Amino acid sequence: MLQCIVVTPEATVLDTEAEFVALPLYDGEIGIGLGHSPLIGRLGYGELRLRSGEETSSYYADGGFVQVADNVVSVLTERCLPITELDAEVAAEQLRSALSRSASGEDQVARRQRSQDQARAQVRLATRAVQR
Repeated sequence: MLQCIVVTPEATVLDTEAEFVALPLYDGEIGIGLGHSPLIGRLGYGELRLRSGEETSSYYADGGFVQVADNVVSVLTERCLPITELDAEVAAEQLRSALSRSASGEDQVARRQRSQDQARAQVRLATRAVQR
């Protein structure tokens, strides 16, 4: 089994075993199974899935970093919560706000893009959670 540890600035959110872990990388998604080669990656905004047997747990991961070594998946993220705790209406409002925000200069444009990416991921996952 893999050991999956998810840490935010406030607390250790998860410390559990799983057969398979899927993570949202900055430029796509990656699946981690037993015996995966070591890696360090930059996380994007999206779904973190843990599978153990027939059960799959889904969480929203808010960027950060992942390290895989010796069957331990260590995730450092700003925020991580079960997708069932996401509110699609709140996320949609955050997206509307981010889309309407004006920006000048590289820093403001980057912050606006980050807000849009976060809100889009939350809307997508919150909608999926309601459909399940």
